[in-house]
Amino acid sequence: MHSGPSLRDPGLQVRVSAKTDETRCRILSWVDFILLVWKEGMEANTEREKSREILALIPARGGSKSIPRKNIRLIAGKPLIAHSIEQAKKSAHITRVIVSTDDLEIAEISRRFDAEVPFLRPSEFAQDDTPDWPVFNHALRWLKDNEGYEPEIVVHLRPTTPNRRVETLDHAIATFIQIPEADSMRSVRPAEYSPYKMVLIRPDGCIEPVVIPPNCKNELWNMPRQALPQAYQGDGYIDITRPRVILGRKSMFGEKTKAYIVDESVVDIDYEEDLRKAERMLRPPEDV
Repeated sequence: MHSGPSLRDPGLQVRVSAKTDETRCRILSWVDFILLVWKEGMEANTEREKSREILALIPARGGSKSIPRKNIRLIAGKPLIAHSIEQAKKSAHITRVIVSTDDLEIAEISRRFDAEVPFLRPSEFAQDDTPDWPVFNHALRWLKDNEGYEPEIVVHLRPTTPNRRVETLDHAIATFIQIPEADSMRSVRPAEYSPYKMVLIRPDGCIEPVVIPPNCKNELWNMPRQALPQAYQGDGYIDITRPRVILGRKSMFGEKTKAYIVDESVVDIDYEEDLRKAERMLRPPEDV
């Protein structure tokens, strides 16, 4: 009875070895191809990151009623505005730092800390009741009309929040970059007091809730806090917006604003006691 070739047959071993080598080469070729595509993709992403224009805009007007000259008051040995400028300059994502001010002294100090002040903000956009949108609309239009500069993203850094961590700043920006469908992002933290327990006083002297959760029929001020929806409040840490929202929709946030929850101690300077709190938070540990 004739049997097939033995595995010990040298000829068969050569053919099996050649087939194995061919298969191994094909596998390696596919691996090399996948690695090449991945590498090219990473390099393309890196190039996009390098070419992406991200503007940090720091609004700082000269007038301040609660704390005179607030934006240049010394905190931990530096003018208040200098802290936000330095944080923006250290960011891995921000490509340009501009201060919008109507005040010559603030402009001079800002330039000293390496921020740009290419224009002085018109006084009509620097009043006590001026909201954010006219300030940002003016800045972006000025940059477009005078420099042809149009950033992809604008980061709003308030000088009154001097204790940001650069790592958190960059994480927020990186998160926003990955959500192209979002119009904006706003930093928030858990509300110190639930709005569901707040009331309005009507002209007749009676009270009514400021807001009522959906499908709620109970008296909210009698409900335990744990039974109420978690509410959040803006904390001034960072706001991020696409310029097309500001210029096209005349809005700072648009229709789709993502939340960025900040789990850090944040100070928002409005009063003298806030300055003292910021001083304690920013002072080096050995000086405390």
